[in-house]
Amino acid sequence: QVQLAESGGGSVQTGGSLRLSCVRSVYAYSRVCVAWFRQTPGKEREGVAAIVSRGGDTYYTDSVKGRFAASEDNAKNTVYLQMNSLKPEDTGMYYCAAHAWCTSTTWSRVDYHRYWGQGIQVTVSS
Repeated sequence: QVQLAESGGGSVQTGGSLRLSCVRSVYAYSRVCVAWFRQTPGKEREGVAAIVSRGGDTYYTDSVKGRFAASEDNAKNTVYLQMNSLKPEDTGMYYCAAHAWCTSTTWSRVDYHRYWGQGIQVTVSS
């Protein structure tokens, strides 16, 4: 069982920045894919970004490319999502999710990830 815990959410104005953290319990496999999803009321949960640990690939949905960056600190078992130039449409509940591996076609699938955090709210006001 892998446990995930998000932190770093909050409220910012348009153009501001936030950094989300996702701390995970130790994973049995040498590599792990951690993805970030977001959800707003009435909408489906969507994949925002993902990173494969230990220097693996990163993936982003088109709407955040150039603004968001996923990174990792393996010593701390932590994945970060740096969010810059935030827009009101970035508002939502953000979740981190994990699976042993992911590819360009699987990272953004909600049904692919086995483990999920509780979520953290991000609010961007205009």
